Amino acid sequence: MNSPKISSFGSIVAILICLTGANAFAIDEKAAPHATKPAIDCPLRKHGVDPHALRPFAEVETYIEFLERPDRAEWQKPDSVVEALALSGNETIANLGAGSGYFSFRLAAAVPKGKVWAIDIEPEMIRHIHHKALTTQVSNIESVLTALDDPSVPEGTDLVFVCDVLHHVQEQSAWLKRLQGALRPGAKIALIEFREGELPQGPPEAMKISRPEILRLMNGAGFRLVSDHVDVLPYQHFLVFER
Repeated sequence: MNSPKISSFGSIVAILICLTGANAFAIDEKAAPHATKPAIDCPLRKHGVDPHALRPFAEVETYIEFLERPDRAEWQKPDSVVEALALSGNETIANLGAGSGYFSFRLAAAVPKGKVWAIDIEPEMIRHIHHKALTTQVSNIESVLTALDDPSVPEGTDLVFVCDVLHHVQEQSAWLKRLQGALRPGAKIALIEFREGELPQGPPEAMKISRPEILRLMNGAGFRLVSDHVDVLPYQHFLVFER
């Protein structure tokens, strides 16, 4: 009965922290040594981002609603994708281009003893994921702001999950080589990109990356194909590579 009030209060506190800084809401670690909630520091302030300069909430919420629209699951099949990854539950996952956290929170649920880094270049998306993790008490997800040309992932990452992102990258070979350099041997990258041809969903044809080109790019960056989930998604390639 009280959970809605708790979530509402948590959301307000998270917003105030991003607007005013964490010091006003500092927690005495000695008084609460066993706290397991997500870190409450605003991830934007760590990068010197002024929260007052972000796009209005209403504008951002419209975009988030588009990303999270119910009919997307009919063809994106997020639960089937996560299931196909056959996670053991303790992996460290980096979700590059996390957006609204569409996959990030599903991945976090699949690795209760692991961690998900939700990484994106949009401060508004980082703010959204951070607030959602706090208000829904998801303790194993952390949002990270990055730069457009920086695919760096935290040390110890076991799996990089990249959905509908690579076709937005201008210098794809260089981007992938930087990503390869940040991963340990044996780490994997799950890559989802729209197939060629006329489809009811996806980017313009000129932006799509063919399967042979994906393989060329990945092999050139030092990755080898280990699985091709050709039957999972109706409109997209779903390939898993290993460093």
